[in-house]
Amino acid sequence: MFTIEHDFDATVVTLVDEGEEGATHLREDVTINAFEDCVTIEQLEPTTDRVQVVTLSMAQLRDLAAALDLPEGVYRLTRTEDVQG
Repeated sequence: MFTIEHDFDATVVTLVDEGEEGATHLREDVTINAFEDCVTIEQLEPTTDRVQVVTLSMAQLRDLAAALDLPEGVYRLTRTEDVQG
């Protein structure tokens, strides 16, 4: 399950782990904050009771989105308007 909220300076998506059938352990919620220039991913680490934060640039986010649909390998994405031809 997930929620979407539009704040003044960000879109906030919260992912709630409902588990798969038969799952015995659920993960903490993940909060994704999409700002104009970066995306942050936050999750509570229950063993330390601290929120862990990862910040991705927009280029890293584009690479991640592409990587989800590609096989193993090393890649460098180029934007079509950047390619001379």
